[in-house]
Amino acid sequence: MAPSALQKFFRLPASDRRLLLRAFVLVGTARLALWAMPFNTVRRLFVRSVRRSSSPYPTTERIGWAISVAKQFIPRGNCLPQALAAESLLTRSGYPVELRIGVAKTGDGRLDAHAWVESGGRLVVGDLTQGLASYTPLPPLPSVGR
Repeated sequence: MAPSALQKFFRLPASDRRLLLRAFVLVGTARLALWAMPFNTVRRLFVRSVRRSSSPYPTTERIGWAISVAKQFIPRGNCLPQALAAESLLTRSGYPVELRIGVAKTGDGRLDAHAWVESGGRLVVGDLTQGLASYTPLPPLPSVGR
């Protein structure tokens, strides 16, 4: 019998459990906040509410992992809530963060948008099966002051 998600969660080290819970709350909160408020307002609130962590910082890879696990449990926790959550976690951990948005034209002529987060020139959150190459990045979003 395969272990349940809850059993897997409790087998994780305490630091990963904390990070995963934080990611879950942030992705879920971002999803709800984006439903009720404009993107710029939500982004400003997420970054301003960040306090530097006194515990050891997770790596950018672990932050990406936590977001990818958390998104599976958040209905409509698509790329934008994930990107906001990742930006918040990366900022909290003291990493450089660049939240990016790109657009692509679909086969039927509509525009499709995608958000992703980079840190130090490396993709942390927002990878696509077909890759980001099909998206034309918009100009970088300005940093949000705290």
